[in-house]
Amino acid sequence: MKKLNFKVLISLTVVTLLLSSCASIKKMKKEADQIKWEVNPSVLEAHAGQVKVKVEGQIPEKYFAQKANLLITPTIKYEGGEVAYPEIKLQGEKVTANNTVISYDEGGNFSVEGAVPYEEAMKMSKLEVDILASQGAKELAFDPIKIADGVIATSELVQKNGAPIIGVQKEENKTGKYDPAIDPFQRVVPDEMMADIHYLINSSFVRKDEANAEDIEEFKEYTLDAKANERKELKELEISAYASPDGELDFNEKLSKQREKTASKFFTKEINEEEIEEKIKTKYTAEDWEGFKELLENSSVQDKELILRVLSMYTDPEVREKEIRNLSEAFTVLADEILPKLRRAKFIANVDLIGKTDEEILAAAENEPASLNQAELLYAATLTDDNAKKLQFYKSFTKQFSDDWRGFNNMGMVQVWEGNFDAAASNFEKADKLDQGNPIIQNNLGVIALKNGDTEKARELFSAASGISKEVDYNMGIVSILRAEYDKAVNYFGDCQKPNAALAKILAGDNNGALKTLEAIDGECPMADYLKAVVGARTAKEVLLVESLTAACEKEPKLKAAAKTDLEFAKYFDNPKFKAIVD
Repeated sequence: MKKLNFKVLISLTVVTLLLSSCASIKKMKKEADQIKWEVNPSVLEAHAGQVKVKVEGQIPEKYFAQKANLLITPTIKYEGGEVAYPEIKLQGEKVTANNTVISYDEGGNFSVEGAVPYEEAMKMSKLEVDILASQGAKELAFDPIKIADGVIATSELVQKNGAPIIGVQKEENKTGKYDPAIDPFQRVVPDEMMADIHYLINSSFVRKDEANAEDIEEFKEYTLDAKANERKELKELEISAYASPDGELDFNEKLSKQREKTASKFFTKEINEEEIEEKIKTKYTAEDWEGFKELLENSSVQDKELILRVLSMYTDPEVREKEIRNLSEAFTVLADEILPKLRRAKFIANVDLIGKTDEEILAAAENEPASLNQAELLYAATLTDDNAKKLQFYKSFTKQFSDDWRGFNNMGMVQVWEGNFDAAASNFEKADKLDQGNPIIQNNLGVIALKNGDTEKARELFSAASGISKEVDYNMGIVSILRAEYDKAVNYFGDCQKPNAALAKILAGDNNGALKTLEAIDGECPMADYLKAVVGARTAKEVLLVESLTAACEKEPKLKAAAKTDLEFAKYFDNPKFKAIVD
């Protein structure tokens, strides 16, 4: 009997096992077409700058070797590069590891999902599954398996140029009178002047010292100037006579009426101008309780709160006077400090101040900007469509009124329109230093952040300006598209008639609403036509697609290349009409 060579036997066994393991994974590679794949979405889409996908696989029975491992990696491949999604590891039943187990007899299911940053080249791409099999020390790469084509990137059509806001009003004007340093330009500004003469108790005689008082002289000059000055128009002159609320009501009524007559006679004699006399209106008030209340509130009378309570409790003037007289000490003070000021006739001149014409303002802004106030110089910039002149006027403003944020803000606004975002950012920052927290400036800083791709910062800045204007809502609509919050974007845009508003509706699934918005947009906008073509493709309206895409490419030839690789039009890539447009 021959002796067995154990070394040879062991070697043969190892070789057999290796060949067996290699044969197992080779068989899996050969039969890889038996694996069923499902991709969600079936055509990849870019949203919020990401391409998300979920890949599900179904392994058939009698396929997965018990000692085999598979490393599966979905990968987007495109001209110039490729990007891998998260991988998944599968193992046979006899592998001692902690991965998803697939039964040899029954097969099994698995899934993997993830997101990768979108790149424009991905529009024309393919999603493939790379598979690396291993068993023991052996590895075997499968041929890549294509499971999807390209990426729809319609969300990337969003126009990221936000809407800046002009700075016109500096701050809330609490004076009640027009202030050119604060308020927007007004060609006609209402103005008024007031003066009064005082009478002795129970008298309607105009005393000489009252007639010659300084405020009366100034009032006469003001009124005569309003008549003579071509930049002014005297609208009305009112003379109101009063009696103080003490004494008998009937007597006071007669007294105030007589004071109306003497005051009117005095003034018409002093003015002696027929045209002014025609504008005079007179009236009298028997007992001036309103004036009494106003003077009392602003006084230091000890019992004024008690007296004010009496006024609120009683409407009958005689009851009021009786109750107040009961406060003997307080009434003595009133008789000395308050009541004499109510025995008067009040003169009020209402005048319109007529500002410069548009032509005068433009000429001054170009040649003598120093002759204009803030409101006029800001207004001048709105009278021209020439951005160079706008910048010239705003620059003059910043030199003359360097502590006013509006000049720097508005320079930045024009620079945004011109695409000079670096210069705009610098001017918005200067404006912000002058008036920190101003919502208009916050919005405009958000426009810069949006252009720079910092969507989160832009959102924070626009939120700080929330509610002040439609521009902020429009900008928040852009942010919402960039965040793939399409319903929010539609709400922010509201009835806005711009391409971004229509794009939001397309992405939200409202093709009919998008088409209505697009049809309302200026006919010279190529992007509006391009989006109409997208709606035509999505709703299978070939005529709409062809007519709209033709118009878009005629207005902007660069859109031909975009349409050629836009998977929105994938079903029409071989259509002769489509090819004629984009070739």
